[in-house]
Amino acid sequence: MPIKKICCIGAGYVGGPTCSVIALKCPNIMVTVVDKSKERIAQWNSDKLPIYEPGLDDVVKKCKGVNLFFSVDIEKGIREADLIFISVNTPTKTFGNGKGRAADLKYVEGAARMIADIADEDKIVVEKSTVPVRAAESIMNILRANHKPGVSYQILSNPEFLSEGTAIDNLLNADRVLIGGEDTKEGLAAVEELCWVYEHWIPRKNILTTNTWSSELSKLAANAFLAQRISSINSLSAVCEATGADVSEVARAVGRDSRIGPKFLQASVGFGGSCFQKDILNLVYICECLNLPEVAAYWQQVIDINEYQKSRFSAKVIGSLFNTVTDKKIALLGFAFKKDTGDTRESPAIHVAKTLLDEGAKLHIYDPKVESAQIIEDLTYAIDDYHVKKSVSLYNDAYSATAGTHAIVVCTEWDEFITLDYKNIYNAMMKPAYVFDGRNILDHDKLMKIGFEVHSIGKQMQRCGVKRTWGSMNQM
Repeated sequence: MPIKKICCIGAGYVGGPTCSVIALKCPNIMVTVVDKSKERIAQWNSDKLPIYEPGLDDVVKKCKGVNLFFSVDIEKGIREADLIFISVNTPTKTFGNGKGRAADLKYVEGAARMIADIADEDKIVVEKSTVPVRAAESIMNILRANHKPGVSYQILSNPEFLSEGTAIDNLLNADRVLIGGEDTKEGLAAVEELCWVYEHWIPRKNILTTNTWSSELSKLAANAFLAQRISSINSLSAVCEATGADVSEVARAVGRDSRIGPKFLQASVGFGGSCFQKDILNLVYICECLNLPEVAAYWQQVIDINEYQKSRFSAKVIGSLFNTVTDKKIALLGFAFKKDTGDTRESPAIHVAKTLLDEGAKLHIYDPKVESAQIIEDLTYAIDDYHVKKSVSLYNDAYSATAGTHAIVVCTEWDEFITLDYKNIYNAMMKPAYVFDGRNILDHDKLMKIGFEVHSIGKQMQRCGVKRTWGSMNQM
């Protein structure tokens, strides 16, 4: 029988957008997103959604109350659904075996136990959360050990490949949809049921089917490969600064090779977000558990280069400001880990802000989409409440944030930062006025003509119109 009702456990960055698009494209399917958080569900049911994602508001408005519902009634959602997505958080463990690397599956296990306790009919259960390889096997063991008589389950893996800021487009125009299941009659039938849902708008040729474990590993592998490209170009940005090469020119030349391509070769202060670091660390842990230390060390280096890049950029800010930022006012433009999202998880801005605060700086922070409470929470966790209250000021626009400051540090590539009136900003700043472009999005020649001392990623330092390498600067 075709799927008539879908329940998604978890109303976060994956579950909310994914199920909203499913509701939009499958008007005959009733879609319910459930979550224990009353506050989060209330936000989904309000005019201000809990996450910012371009295009999401329009999709939700079209479907909410028609065939898309957000509820805290988890029991009803599970009991009535034909298919259940598990889309809960899988953070990196902070203690115990695998601390700092392994995925914490307590929420996945909790969701599986709820399903087993509540369901009184057969269900298709779909992993949507990022999980280690063979996690589906663990879910199945829990369901089979706790199921009610006569109830059976099929477990599928359907990892998300969403990029925050473009998630709705990723869902509507997916490069591929990946579905993994057991190679049994029942397993293959369940795979076809989920394929049927996606075929409402995704061409069948773009729907890939595999065994469950290949699907689970493919998610980790995809993020690891993308992060590897960023770390590779960022490692070369250090070479560019020392030699006089331009990392943008290098990336353009390399990207024209059809075997490589241009995507994810934009040098920056470093990658962040909820997936890359978590998934690579998970992959490192899996390799260590499989007694593959050389493979683990290889992928660990992708993380190490990213941390190096953030530290290198922060050191550049301090070194350029006469090696001291104590009591200097520095404007941080952008706090989200990338543009077009309000997500700050693993944002490089947090690392930069912490380093500058540790050195005694006064920070003026502006981000167009990150809530003030989130910025304070992130910084308080990274440093402490006293220093945050004493040394951090939050602003509602870039002009007030930069007024009276010694330097501007661009941490997020928001489009609005490109079009700011930097002449007026320069006039309102302390002199000499510095710009540290951590995303390489600004017109550096124009800024230098205004009078700024400009520093960027992967290019020789620009100072008063004269190019200098960092090596020569260190000898001054």
